[in-house]
Amino acid sequence: MEELINIEKSPEEVNVMSPLTWAYVGDCVYELFIRTHLVNTTNLKPHKLHIEAIKYVKAHAQAEILNRIYDDLTDEEKDIVRRGRNTENHHLPKNSNIQEYMYATAFEALIGYLYLTKQHKRLDEILNKILTVQ
Repeated sequence: MEELINIEKSPEEVNVMSPLTWAYVGDCVYELFIRTHLVNTTNLKPHKLHIEAIKYVKAHAQAEILNRIYDDLTDEEKDIVRRGRNTENHHLPKNSNIQEYMYATAFEALIGYLYLTKQHKRLDEILNKILTVQ
């Protein structure tokens, strides 16, 4: 994924951020990836695009994706996932259970961390792998 904006934080600064901050960015990066993929591969109208995107970005789907790609992650990436999963979040999910929500947060944290640390090649690998495991 090409850099969308100028990231001014060093990898060391990103590493000490809250995993919820990584997840906050990862949510946006992942949703943009999915929306762009759908626009590139379908001729759906906006409402139908939204309905289709939800299938990929809801907590249940993200938890499933993380489960499917977990064995292919590096030890560092697994640590990022662990930190994202274990971060205390006071938000209660409305359309999933707490465990799914924790794993979805972990997935988003991984995506955000890779994006913020400018590991674009690895981010591309993981995002494109998602399309083959769905």
